Amino acid sequence: MGSVAVLPETEVGQPIEGANGYLTVNLTALARNYARLSTLVAPAQAAAVVKADAYGLGAQRVCSALYASGCRHFFVAQFDEAVKLRPGLAADAKVFVLNGLQPGNEDACAHRDIIPVVNSLEQWRRWSATAKRRKCNLQAVLQFDTGMSRLGVPPEERSTLAAELAGQACVDILFIMSHLASADELDSGQNNDQLVEMKRISKEFPYLDICFANSGGIFLGKNYHGQVARTGIALYGGLPNIGKPNPMEPVVELDVAVVQTRTVPVGAKVGYSGTHIAARDTRLATIAAGYADGLPRSLSGRGAVYYEERRLPIVGRVSMDSITIDITALPEGALSLGSLVEVLGPHQALEDLARDAGTISYEILTGLGNRYHKQYR
Repeated sequence: MGSVAVLPETEVGQPIEGANGYLTVNLTALARNYARLSTLVAPAQAAAVVKADAYGLGAQRVCSALYASGCRHFFVAQFDEAVKLRPGLAADAKVFVLNGLQPGNEDACAHRDIIPVVNSLEQWRRWSATAKRRKCNLQAVLQFDTGMSRLGVPPEERSTLAAELAGQACVDILFIMSHLASADELDSGQNNDQLVEMKRISKEFPYLDICFANSGGIFLGKNYHGQVARTGIALYGGLPNIGKPNPMEPVVELDVAVVQTRTVPVGAKVGYSGTHIAARDTRLATIAAGYADGLPRSLSGRGAVYYEERRLPIVGRVSMDSITIDITALPEGALSLGSLVEVLGPHQALEDLARDAGTISYEILTGLGNRYHKQYR
């Protein structure tokens, strides 16, 4: 089989011929968002969550911009992500693996100067044993479950872990952490419940710093910040708190090219299974993106794109590689082969698209895929 051509990344202003879509990442807006979040959590440090290739935006470029803005703590989810990211960062940057390590990755992690987030006694014992065997000091973060029941040392293991920590000198614990389950809901009682539990854990490990707030948690107030706060969706321009105006600057724009336009008569069926039937003579355009490109099938008959200030509804089912839109509202000839329509941008925010798809902004952002041409501003 022949090799597949991959579209290179470019800066804005360096167009590439033949792209089906342009995913534009505004690194200046990203840096301003980081600065705003840093100010909110000061004197705590603002860390950056860059898992899933920086939420799909390109971890190397994102991390370089954040490092230049003063960020030194970077969180990924999987060890393989850390392996790819670590060589591109300066020695004073720290890379943390939120899921900790699968058995067999301990030596590779130690060798590459990657820091695991330890979530259980088993992970702790494997990591401390690695430090003893290698006869060197290693670093780690301890995560505790404060009520989400997902990751972290459970309450019944805390006393055993505390005893084992007291008897070792091979692993430096940088801080303890937990994750807020409902931080995007400012009035959720679970936030305070988890805060109370985190304070209880802190008293059991009084000599360690705290990392607690995520994006939503930052806006819950100083009690949640600790010494390190993890900025995630807010960093990328997503809404940190439901029901409140978005204080963050948009970072992502997505424009997709038109493949074909046509006029269909009243009664014409559109898309798979003919779920849309034209109620009048209708002008349609098919654009070069679908659910394989991160635009969910649930947008079928619900979502829209924009051209200039006109909303162009999606008609029929979203396909794997294409979407059909109704362009009857536009002047004839406004769109043709290669014209670009706005999927994300000034007229449609990340949350708007997520709402129409019946999902959350995280899923939209991380699912945008690799078939768009990425360009950086």
